[in-house]
Amino acid sequence: MGTTKQSKVTNMLLAGGMIAGPVYIGIGLVEGLTRKGFSFLHHDLSLLANGHLGWIHSLLLVVSGMLTVAGAVGMRTVIRDSKGGTWGPLLLGLYGLGFVGAGIFKADPANGFPIGTPADAHAVSTAGLLHFVCGALGFVGLIAACFVLARHFKAAKDTTWSKFSKVTGIFYLLAFLGIAMGSQQTGTVLTVVILGFTAAVILGWVWVTATLGRLKHTATN
Repeated sequence: MGTTKQSKVTNMLLAGGMIAGPVYIGIGLVEGLTRKGFSFLHHDLSLLANGHLGWIHSLLLVVSGMLTVAGAVGMRTVIRDSKGGTWGPLLLGLYGLGFVGAGIFKADPANGFPIGTPADAHAVSTAGLLHFVCGALGFVGLIAACFVLARHFKAAKDTTWSKFSKVTGIFYLLAFLGIAMGSQQTGTVLTVVILGFTAAVILGWVWVTATLGRLKHTATN
């Protein structure tokens, strides 16, 4: 009875982590398409936390982060006795906590959003700095989790999933370095940097959802 109950709790935690990505991407897409003045070609999603509807994105960040932490707890239960069983879940949990922090501290207005913000505005407030720090810690956590889980799957002789994890980590790392160094750029360079980072965020969430789904399947078999 105890084992069955634990399995149900684990499955619920993993399922929570699995929906974090679809929830974040889905609602973020709707926000980006409906918020006046916002452009996926020129603005990072974090800017949506500004303006009179900014609370929606702030709440989205917090909820997505908490769901990810739940998924990390479930992951810990499934792989705790295997290679990467300690650091993998901890690093994924750091990713989730980074989102929670980024939701509490909103990004500063920039690049003309919200409407009325100067296109060359680059002022950094305390909240904006904390938003960046939380986001950076979360992104580093996800990148490291990808590499740790790549080793986990390699040890389990799951070559395909190991490569998927490694490729995701490498792509995310390059995109993160790009946004960190190129966020002050303008024109085509800024567009390329933003689109590259957006692609990395989507790939990262796909990896989180797929990996937790795979572990959920493992936990029930």
